[in-house]
Amino acid sequence: MIAKMKTARLIAFMLLAGLSQGCESFLDKEPLGATTQETLFRDPTNAVQAVNGIYDVTSWDQGPKWGNGPFVAQTYEWMFGDVMSDDAEKGSSPSDFPTITELKTWNIPPSNPPVTTLWVHSFTGIARANTVINNIDAGTIDEALKQRLKGEALFLRAYFYFNLVKLFGGVPLFEQTPKPTESTNVTRASIAQTYAFIEKDLKAAAALLPEKSAYATADLGRATKGAANAYLARVIMYQLGTVNGNNHTWQEVYDLTSTIITSGQYSLLPNYATIHQEIGENSSESIFEIQFATSNEGYGPIMVGTTNNIFQNNRKTFGYGFNNPTQSLVNEFEPNDPRLEATIIKDGDVVLGIRQTIDRTENATGYLSRKVAILAPNNNASGPQNIRKMRYADILLMKAEAAAQTNRGPEAVALVNQVRQRARNSTRPPGTTVGSLAYAPANTPAGTLPDLAPGLSGQALLNAIWHERRVEFGEESLRLWDLIRTGRYMASLPADVRARALTHVATETSVNPVPLVPISLEDAQTWKLPQNPGY
Repeated sequence: MIAKMKTARLIAFMLLAGLSQGCESFLDKEPLGATTQETLFRDPTNAVQAVNGIYDVTSWDQGPKWGNGPFVAQTYEWMFGDVMSDDAEKGSSPSDFPTITELKTWNIPPSNPPVTTLWVHSFTGIARANTVINNIDAGTIDEALKQRLKGEALFLRAYFYFNLVKLFGGVPLFEQTPKPTESTNVTRASIAQTYAFIEKDLKAAAALLPEKSAYATADLGRATKGAANAYLARVIMYQLGTVNGNNHTWQEVYDLTSTIITSGQYSLLPNYATIHQEIGENSSESIFEIQFATSNEGYGPIMVGTTNNIFQNNRKTFGYGFNNPTQSLVNEFEPNDPRLEATIIKDGDVVLGIRQTIDRTENATGYLSRKVAILAPNNNASGPQNIRKMRYADILLMKAEAAAQTNRGPEAVALVNQVRQRARNSTRPPGTTVGSLAYAPANTPAGTLPDLAPGLSGQALLNAIWHERRVEFGEESLRLWDLIRTGRYMASLPADVRARALTHVATETSVNPVPLVPISLEDAQTWKLPQNPGY
């Protein structure tokens, strides 16, 4: 199923590579036997492939600039969400990939490769989404398919813009892809305007998209009504602790998460240890995840797999050893919490039947992430593991936080306790005995992860929710954003790093400081965009 979808995305990439390069290459007359933007949506197969081409960009770890060379460097969400937080260090050897250290220490030049690649890929995805959004209404395909595909494109455009605004602040808003001659007329929106644009797309997507259960098995992994509402809740929650120029309230987060919960489309997987295994892909807990499959292809957009695994796996097996969990994260887990072993690898552990040796000369903390541990794929740079972006557990904890913020303490406690109950009933992760891939019982002692007290309220309740988020989503690239939106990020940094981060804080009125990375130097100059503070 996943391999089939990835093959379709590859075809879509080849189809759209020419369509996303601007208007100058098109002939005045419609070419015979060729697919153009004008004919793309007259055929249902081509229309689906056009949308698959947008999904394709979400999977790019590295790749070409604007759909054809030159290649740009690797970028992964863990470089920001994990490594820039107190949950992880860069890892590998000290001299390997020093540009990640630039992110960690807030010594970020405008030429930083992960930052530049994120910018390039995001706007590539936005351009592809605009191809669909701006042309599909005139198509002659089935109306129901047309509306669904437009909803997927709107969701994905919002997804790319959300990645941009969190790191860069306000950015240019393109409802149509500009011609090369219009590059000097581009203007930069404010942070609040960018979020309003994202919200508009997500609301429109939610109105057009089906629920998860309405998709055929072969289409699992596509955007759904639940995914659009979930991202809208996350977008609003982030604004509530940062730049809230759109005057949102916690009631909105409460209502959106309630809608998802009552839809009956999602549930917690009974065993936490299965979430990041193949059996957990596109499961009842999955609201949105990026699809991958293994192949013999190596680096580049033609691959159907991901380099995410090789970058984070043990150098003694097949990996490069990046994104090392910190002792601070390890210490956050309560005694006997089964999630610790499902999140962290330490020296001597057996993972997927293979004993691990962690060499401290090529590891910063003595730990690795178990959530990305896989057996070596056909090609080391083509891992098959889907990347989970939104889980149902996050909906429960977002609603818990919204309930706590709206004087519904007992309800918040009950929601957190659902997550804790699932955790304490988990097995050990698969393959904790050499040569085996079995799930051994955790034999969790009675009294582990006790329910939160029903009367917990105020800051103590919020602290309990934030703690639960950290251990539930450890190494899932959410920590940085949770720290920033709750006002705890600056205090988590060493004094010298904090001083540098404070020089890059967004100037718009904000609940908590929001440090921003620099805009790609080439595009800042070409588009004549004002650079972010301190760069």
